[in-house]
Amino acid sequence: MTKRVLIVEDEIFVALEIEHIVRAVGMEVSAIAADRKDALAAAPDSDIALVDLNLRDGPTGPLIGQALAERHGVRVIYVTANPAQIGASAANALGVITKPFRETTIRAALMAAAEEELDLSSLAISGFIPFSGPSGSLTGAEYQG
Repeated sequence: MTKRVLIVEDEIFVALEIEHIVRAVGMEVSAIAADRKDALAAAPDSDIALVDLNLRDGPTGPLIGQALAERHGVRVIYVTANPAQIGASAANALGVITKPFRETTIRAALMAAAEEELDLSSLAISGFIPFSGPSGSLTGAEYQG
């Protein structure tokens, strides 16, 4: 089954770049959302979400990620230049990709998120920081850059 990816990003050129990467790995883009309302509306059609923190409606990314994971079972990966802003919402996410990102980082993180059995402790992806993995990985609240 093809995984559906929600891109939560308000900078259109960044969103289009991520969309290209998602399609290149053989996944579908369920939606591109620039704010909380649009992101939550697309949640039922999404399996994985790539979520920026600062969006059109303010710094709502952590709350969006938390809602996507808790209410809809979406696997969340934050994509941001400011990982320390994630805070407690990290508990519901797989990890964070730091901006500026590399295509290979997005690809590898998407492929890992698509696996039925997650084992983030063995992931070694440059530019990706796993959260709450079995080996006691960092959480967003602990990550200080």
